[in-house]
Amino acid sequence: MSVPVYRAYRATVLGGAALLALVAFGPPANAQDLPTQSQPTQSQPTQSQPAQDQSSQTQPSQIQPTPEQGPQAGSRGIQLPQLTVRGQLRKPATRAVARRTTPSASPVSAGDQLNAKNTGFDQARSNLFTTAGTTSDTISHDTIEALPQGGNATVEKVLLQAPGVSQDSAASGLFHVRNDHANVQFRINGVMLPDGVTGFGSVLNTELIGTIALVTGALPAEFGQRTVGLIDITTRNDIFNNSGSISYYGGSRSTIQPSFEYGGTFGANCPAASGGAATAKPSSSICFGGVQYFFTGSYLQNSEGIENTQPTLNAIHDFSQQEKGFAYMSTFVDPYTRLSLIAGTATNAFQIPNTPGAPLNAAVTPPVFGMSTFDSSKLNENQTEDTQFGALALQRSVNGFDGQISYFTRYDNLHFMPDPAGDLLLNGIASDISRQAYTNGVQGDASYAINPAHTLRVGFTVSAEQTWVDNTSLVQPCTACDGTDGGAPVAMTDDVDKLGWLAGIYAQDEWKLTDKLTMNYGARFDQMWEYTDANQLSPRLSFTYKPWDTTTFHAGYARYFTPPVLVEAAPANIALFNGTTGASPSGGTNPVLPERSHYFDAGVDQKIPLRCDTAVANDCPTLDLGLDAYYKIATDLIDNGNFGQALVLSAFNYAKGYVEGVEFSAKFKAGGFQAYGNLAVGEERATDVVSNQYLFNNVTPLADLGGLTELQYIDSHWIYTDHTQIVTGSAGAAYQFCGRASSPGEQWWDTWCGTKLSADMIYGSGLRTGDANIGTESPYAQFNAGISHQFDTPDGKPLTVRFDVVNLADTIYQIRSGTGIGVFAPQYGPRRGYFIGISKKI
Repeated sequence: MSVPVYRAYRATVLGGAALLALVAFGPPANAQDLPTQSQPTQSQPTQSQPAQDQSSQTQPSQIQPTPEQGPQAGSRGIQLPQLTVRGQLRKPATRAVARRTTPSASPVSAGDQLNAKNTGFDQARSNLFTTAGTTSDTISHDTIEALPQGGNATVEKVLLQAPGVSQDSAASGLFHVRNDHANVQFRINGVMLPDGVTGFGSVLNTELIGTIALVTGALPAEFGQRTVGLIDITTRNDIFNNSGSISYYGGSRSTIQPSFEYGGTFGANCPAASGGAATAKPSSSICFGGVQYFFTGSYLQNSEGIENTQPTLNAIHDFSQQEKGFAYMSTFVDPYTRLSLIAGTATNAFQIPNTPGAPLNAAVTPPVFGMSTFDSSKLNENQTEDTQFGALALQRSVNGFDGQISYFTRYDNLHFMPDPAGDLLLNGIASDISRQAYTNGVQGDASYAINPAHTLRVGFTVSAEQTWVDNTSLVQPCTACDGTDGGAPVAMTDDVDKLGWLAGIYAQDEWKLTDKLTMNYGARFDQMWEYTDANQLSPRLSFTYKPWDTTTFHAGYARYFTPPVLVEAAPANIALFNGTTGASPSGGTNPVLPERSHYFDAGVDQKIPLRCDTAVANDCPTLDLGLDAYYKIATDLIDNGNFGQALVLSAFNYAKGYVEGVEFSAKFKAGGFQAYGNLAVGEERATDVVSNQYLFNNVTPLADLGGLTELQYIDSHWIYTDHTQIVTGSAGAAYQFCGRASSPGEQWWDTWCGTKLSADMIYGSGLRTGDANIGTESPYAQFNAGISHQFDTPDGKPLTVRFDVVNLADTIYQIRSGTGIGVFAPQYGPRRGYFIGISKKI
């Protein structure tokens, strides 16, 4: 290890140790300030919560968890009404009064005490990660279950219902946020999930989600590396009652999808507290609140694991098996400290779909392995993907201080296996590619309420990633290039491995200038030691202005530093393939650079109460409207694509790029009815390839590019990136009859209570196509619908039956045509499918 790297590593470790000590011990706690079970710490005012006099703050014992919780002010999306929790900056002297019990109140069990305490810590954790000055769209677990396919849909499909998220094929990244490629950060309970290796399969199970929020805009300094969007997942907190469910879902395309979930509490030995709130101090020094846990698991098999390459009803050679599991556990080390563990696994196997009638490669001279021709519908390509991840988090919350330090780990293994004879004859090369990545890291975050106007947040992250990229390719000596007979196939091996390091540190202050105006300012410093070494100091600044309770304006600027995904930036030894059918059509192997950008964002959110028939404001029907505009200027813009028959992504840089757009969103909620709609208009353009130029053809002049080669045209013109979609839209609605589930004793034929109707849709004006992305795919719209009913059963645990139709109109549309930069094969959207699900509570 070099001296600068060692010094940086040592400084990061020492800083982490200091933060760990702060999280572990925090400011000293006074005996009279012992946190109550229902709320162990005080929430800081956010942009949606103006500072108030302490006497008017809601007491912790009054805080009750809501069915779903969205992010802070400015959030927009589908969500049930939520109770605003207004935190206090000082513990009042009358705190002991909240612990007084009422003789007529019923006892509160130890399990309820633990639930209340965990709810308080969940709220305290939200103090660590401000979204001041950003735009957030939140979808709850209940809303996911209400929409077509419910929890059987993948996380990626759920995200298509958020503003500015466009659909892509599995081979090209599944989805894009604001027309960027990848550059999206996943966090679970505040802990960053490392990049790993990109594949076809979904890693996360939807059933683990309590809420999922897409946060965009000028992100605060605590968020680095992946910055176009933060996908913030909070695990469920409604499943710790020693119960669960088993489900079966299946239908078209030979779909079989059983799943289960179960959660509970064990080990609690605290006495029941008297009083209407779980606020009693344990009477025994050996009292243990217990451990909360839940597990989810699912298995999926179907005959269309990857998008069909043809518009036919069923794909050829597209069988898939996918297994996912997730586990969560948490317990309290002491009244101020919570320890939690998350772990997940995903194991996926895919057949690569075939396209009949593909011609033989002109550079190959048959026979190959005794074969002179090959039927492309018989091609046998396969890919396996294996992912495991975990995080151990220690959270401390006391006296205005909130902190969390986490260790995270992730392992990925992707293996593409070609058809040796078929790929060589059809593509001129048959590559067996394996990509592995093993990441370990530490993340620390802390916030402290200095006074009613200032909340200071600091933190760091450091991670080490070991990657292996192994490529063994069968090629034919290129004697065929000059018209002579080809030789026997030969194997070429191009392996590379790398240990890369990423480190970052930040500090920021959320300053409430007035009771209506908040400024969040700060900076972060990021350092990468990978195939290239680079760093950057990135200032961040945002303002949130809330002139009225129903109106919120925000504006911000962020300087971003985005390292490339390590495994996608691996260099290739293209000289190794010279004189063979696998030779590159151009040269240039400059290393992939980090992207540096300036990001500007501004918007407004307006809540319009329509009428109010009750005293509870959150029960009023409301219409929420949001408008947001953004502009990004990038240097060394990172993009990637699929440049060969192996469906793996390779990264490269454009020297310059920009992204611009505007998003509009609306949501409506009234009783058992909720609806939403999103519309985004935007583009991403770039010019001049400055790394991995060998991926582009610089030999063949193209008439539609004015006689220039593809690389020459890109280097002299501003082009649309392949994942640009000018117009993107989504909409959905769900209605529950009676506004509630069915009640015990009601017969299902006598009432519609417990029945839900739902529909959603996505619209796209089309991704780019053609040489240098000069064309556009045709516009499309896909509509889905669903109905479900909950039946009461003798054991008191309901049975739910659902029926869903995907692509209701059976619209045939193309996501990719097989042309465009980094696009190898065509992909079509799903044809109409019928699915039935049964779920039983246990």
